[in-house]
Amino acid sequence: MKKYKVGYTTGVFDLFHIGHLNILKRAKEMCDYLIVGVSTDELVENYKNKTPIIPYEERIEIVSAIKYVDEVVPQIDRDKFGAWKRLKFNVMFVGDDWKGSKLFNEVENKFKMVGVDIVYFPYTKGTSSTVLREKVLSK
Repeated sequence: MKKYKVGYTTGVFDLFHIGHLNILKRAKEMCDYLIVGVSTDELVENYKNKTPIIPYEERIEIVSAIKYVDEVVPQIDRDKFGAWKRLKFNVMFVGDDWKGSKLFNEVENKFKMVGVDIVYFPYTKGTSSTVLREKVLSK
């Protein structure tokens, strides 16, 4: 029996790579049902000031095809507590590069009040969509 019933994680999942696969696999190992929020192009443009290389509709298809993923939902904002109100997950999985950030300090405090855990996974060193993007665009 897994520790959690319903898990949730989010991401852009642009230029899908091993780091993305690692977080989805590790998350699914800890929960019976994994929901993945894929950031819309508009959200990414608003907070990262760049447009994903892979369009949102294609990123949704890619993530949906991963065997560890049970459900894919659009992430239209960064309100993790609002996502919990809609989806009622027991745990949120996040890369440890977010640990200690203003956003996740606030999320942790809100989630504690409703009994939702946050599990931080180690960031996959040397692999990121940003690094891949830079390599692709520099050619």
